[in-house]
Amino acid sequence: MANPSVARVGRDAISETLGREIVDGAHVAGAVFTLESLQQRFGVSRTVARDSVKVLESHGLLYSKRRIGLVVTAAEHWDVMSPAVISWRLASAAAREAFIELTQLRIAVETEAAALAATGRTEVQAHQMLDLAATMRRLGESERLSEFIQADIAFHRLMLRAGGNSMFAALAEVVAEVLTGRTKHGLMPTRPMPEALDAHDGVARAIADKDPREARRYMEILVDEVRSALEE
Repeated sequence: MANPSVARVGRDAISETLGREIVDGAHVAGAVFTLESLQQRFGVSRTVARDSVKVLESHGLLYSKRRIGLVVTAAEHWDVMSPAVISWRLASAAAREAFIELTQLRIAVETEAAALAATGRTEVQAHQMLDLAATMRRLGESERLSEFIQADIAFHRLMLRAGGNSMFAALAEVVAEVLTGRTKHGLMPTRPMPEALDAHDGVARAIADKDPREARRYMEILVDEVRSALEE
């Protein structure tokens, strides 16, 4: 009997490879695969190939057509909010355009999420935000970028959840993927800009002070810094 963990690794590797290729334009909309062609290319069983296809279908990149095979979909059918699709877009030739779109989403969502967090956060969450902002400053100023990014992700995840809006909270992993991707693909300075550190401090203080106007203002400064960096 096949080892389930080995099969899962094979499935994930195939879906990752094909997902990146489709998003990067190596397989255009309308291109056709078959399970047999995937088995031959990757040297896997039919079951593993089928499981890989299911992953890509769940992201909207493929669909099955009777007597034709597995058809690549056009970009408008992709689940662009899926962390996997975001990761593939950020690794593609169109990465900068993807970052700009995602930053526009952050501007629309995170500014309001910060204001809402200022009115809905608990005392524990307020202290956690302040602690994370202080940690980010310490890590950023010492150029410990990988640790800084993890603290940054925790900061934004907490902020999106602190207001009690389940729709904002659902975007936490999207923002996490954007922050990770910005670093992975060389769009993050080794030493975070002082303005960005100050803005994180400002957001945290405003949320702790229950000041939605200031929370929104500092978050606008923060995401605008990201937008400016991408436009350079």
